[in-house]
Amino acid sequence: MRRVLVGLAMVAVLATAACGGEASNDGGRPGAGVGSPEPGATGSLTVLAAASLTESFDKIKEDFQAANPNVQVVISYGGSSGLAQQITSGAPADVFAAASPATMKTVVDAGEADGEPTVFVRNQLVIATAKGNPEGIRALADLKNPDLKVALCAEQVPCGSAARKAIDAAGVDIKPVTLEQDVKAALSKVKLGEVDAALVYRTDAKAAAADVDGVEFPESAGAINDYPIVTLRNAPNPSAAAAFVAFVRSEPELKILTDAGFRKP
Repeated sequence: MRRVLVGLAMVAVLATAACGGEASNDGGRPGAGVGSPEPGATGSLTVLAAASLTESFDKIKEDFQAANPNVQVVISYGGSSGLAQQITSGAPADVFAAASPATMKTVVDAGEADGEPTVFVRNQLVIATAKGNPEGIRALADLKNPDLKVALCAEQVPCGSAARKAIDAAGVDIKPVTLEQDVKAALSKVKLGEVDAALVYRTDAKAAAADVDGVEFPESAGAINDYPIVTLRNAPNPSAAAAFVAFVRSEPELKILTDAGFRKP
């Protein structure tokens, strides 16, 4: 009988200890311990993104940081070709969002992409003019007028490559007075009154609608740019990078992009 009582006492002690151990491990949080979810993304996240994504990605950054308060996102915008060169030269970054598959290919071929890039939106060119279109520009062929000052993106950047395709399709000879390294720089020339027109993305003209008009032209349909995004192989914060890419592709954030004038692929 004594052995039975001792055995029951030991069982009670062990049960009490087990309960106490569980409470000390989870701090009283429901569902803590084995099987509980991993903590959210933390740390610093560096994103390199095409200049035409500026307004949309600024909003997406705010949403991402609200959903992940322990992450500090830094986005560097510029011409996609220049950003790709930074990556292949060893610049530390976590995510690359390009304005064309060609510039993304530079990063992939250099072995700097972590996995396969995903196209998340598309963009199309328009002719940006001063507000009210004082020169009466209605078509791409109008830009061959030698009395007009025209800005284009340099051909090595996606907006310049797309412009060249559209110009060739129209069969016109346009002589730009300046070649810019990203679409925002080309648009700025119009806003400052330094040129009469520029070929820019529809999204950029829409973002600057208070200062410029965007003139649609049919040849742009043959020069649509796909925008791919990828996490980078040497990302300092790979978990946050993967979370950001998934976030960009979520429906609420895609709505931000389509509201800005981008198209779904």
